[in-house]
Amino acid sequence: MSMVPGLESSSEEISEHLAARGAPVQAMELVGAGLEDLIVVRVESVRRHPNADRLSLCDVDRGGEILQVVCGAPVIEEGGYYPFAGVGVSLPDGVRLKKVKIRGEYSNGMLCSEREIGLGRDQSGIMRLPNDLTVGQPLVEALGLNDIRMDIEVTPNRGDLLSHLGLVLSIQTTLLS
Repeated sequence: MSMVPGLESSSEEISEHLAARGAPVQAMELVGAGLEDLIVVRVESVRRHPNADRLSLCDVDRGGEILQVVCGAPVIEEGGYYPFAGVGVSLPDGVRLKKVKIRGEYSNGMLCSEREIGLGRDQSGIMRLPNDLTVGQPLVEALGLNDIRMDIEVTPNRGDLLSHLGLVLSIQTTLLS
């Protein structure tokens, strides 16, 4: 979805437009890069791990499939929505998740903190998501991270392009006319 109503141009077309107007794009990157395989899950139940005082066993709904996850976070709420990385998913730091046995119980993935997925510095607990999201929905879609970030070099003669508003007005007046 575009932030400029009616704009259907691709990021490449916008980049070419800006370059022609004296503001070449130096780099483009996907905002949610590295998070494509994470999804939204709902925690159906939470119970104490039978062999560990500081661990919990969570049954999570990933959209038609219930999986058990071992979790060390202090507060996980039944009915809560959280980011989830399943078996085979690689986190932004390069760690690839496997099905593992932790103190005698299998964990089929991981509920993630902001820091673990590169969306913040908070690692005090699992990142809580709004309850109006769809179970199984890709996290980048749910959080609006499926967008492109552009690093733009504005030349001295185009001071009007030094703000978001100036860039949007330039794009809107030429690409929408």
